[in-house]
Parts: sequence; structure tokens; C-alpha cells
Amino acid sequence: MALYEHIYLARQDISAQQAETLTEQFKSVLESLGGKVEKVEYWGVKTLAYRIKKNRKAHFTLLNIDAPPAAIAEMERQSGINEDVLRFITIRVDALEAGPSAMMRKRDDDDRGERGDRGDRRGPRPDRGPRRPREEAPVAEEGNA
Repeated sequence: MALYEHIYLARQDISAQQAETLTEQFKSVLESLGGKVEKVEYWGVKTLAYRIKKNRKAHFTLLNIDAPPAAIAEMERQSGINEDVLRFITIRVDALEAGPSAMMRKRDDDDRGERGDRGDRRGPRPDRGPRRPREEAPVAEEGNA
């Protein structure tokens, strides 16, 4: 069987429990057609880069799937029919990612308070040298005007 990553965006109006129910529906479709869901990650409600069907936010969910193409086609068909699903994408991969995805690792980093190279965002930037004092403009003399 082939390996896939499937991400879907659900309307912000539904609850997290309803988003979980959508995931369970997709899992049951896949399992009934001989597939298996290896991992499910609920990424939470995130702001969209642009409005999709009048929504500014959406519930994001990732599914790592090991299934035949027919099962994927049926799951995508049902995703397209469901009014709660705004967008979805399914990508065939060579190997499923073990451990948390990049989005979950980013959330863990944010929870710890790490902010990359800039530290706590106080103090001078490390990529710039020390500040030089500004040179003052020459003052015009009274008699040379």
C-alpha cells in the first residue's frame, strides 16, 4: 500500500469535538477500504493567510495514512462533499514522519518561550555592530549667508 499525508481544514464555527468526529469519519472510511491511519495530529484553530469561504480561521488536522489509492479517492470525495471541510490536500510520501510533525515541534518551541537567535527580543541585534553616534550637521556661520 502507498503512504500519504492528508491535511484538512475545517470551519472555525465547529467545535474541536466536531473536528475530532470528522477525523473519525475519515478514519472509518479508510479502514473500511483496507487502509490504516498511522498518526493523527490536531493542530488547533489557526488564522488563515486569506479568507476561504468567508472564514478567517480554521481547525487544522493532519493524518498519516497507509492505504490503497481507492481508499484515498473515497476519503477525498467525502471531504469535498462535507460542508465543514474548507480545504484538503493529500500528498503521497516515501516514508511517514516518525514523531511529531513540524507544526507540533513549532508549537513546543513556542510553549518553551524560545524565540530563535534573537533570544528574548531585548538588547542589540547580534548581526549588527555597535551603534555609532550621529555626526552633527555643520552650523552655518552668520557672515557667510
